[in-house]
Amino acid sequence: MNAGYGHLRILHDVSLQIDEGEVVAIMGPNGAGKSTVLKTIFGMTQIEGGSVQWREKKIAPVPHEVVRMGVSYVPQGRRVFKYLTVEENLEIGGYTVKDKKEVRRRIEEVMEIFPDLRTKRKERSGDLSGGQQQMLAIARGLMTDPHVLLLDEPTLGLSPKLVKEAFAKIKEINERRKMAVVIVEHNLKSLLGIVDRAYVLDKGRVVIEDTAEHLAATNDLEKVFLGTYNKKA
Repeated sequence: MNAGYGHLRILHDVSLQIDEGEVVAIMGPNGAGKSTVLKTIFGMTQIEGGSVQWREKKIAPVPHEVVRMGVSYVPQGRRVFKYLTVEENLEIGGYTVKDKKEVRRRIEEVMEIFPDLRTKRKERSGDLSGGQQQMLAIARGLMTDPHVLLLDEPTLGLSPKLVKEAFAKIKEINERRKMAVVIVEHNLKSLLGIVDRAYVLDKGRVVIEDTAEHLAATNDLEKVFLGTYNKKA
């Protein structure tokens, strides 16, 4: 697919596939188009060629419709409603669910995954630590019970210890819910330990598609970041 913002094209002939239950990384230098891939899947960019397909059917992504299909998007930057409590943030995440009992059940379910949030449930989210706010953002994304979770730099600004904890939680979510997860990240070495496959972008194009295991065993990723990688024909 080709996509961008107005007259500015960011993605050029990008093709990727996400299979059920796998964890896929999207990597690359700054400005490579990684976040734009997630936004395009979620219906937040202008598609200029190609298409997005959901279960082998072509769709024209619109955010609220994509959510109902089973895709949840957690943007970068710990975007929580800071003047609302943890519990109120989670309730907003479940806005598509009309049954209030089901909303309560889902809140309790995500708090089992993030027990730190349970003790903070009545506190304003703006008073949480950076790591707790990021966990809340992911938990809110789970409130729609998605089939695919899109995460844009979930460890941005976190300490190495919290990065490790965040990745462990993401893998736990994947395994517990059999949910596909697509992650844009800069913590590359740590990320490769939890993903199945990776796409590496450079200047809006996919230059590498490989298993995480093989990518970790080569220096191809470093070459892309240094600008010395030559894609084989």
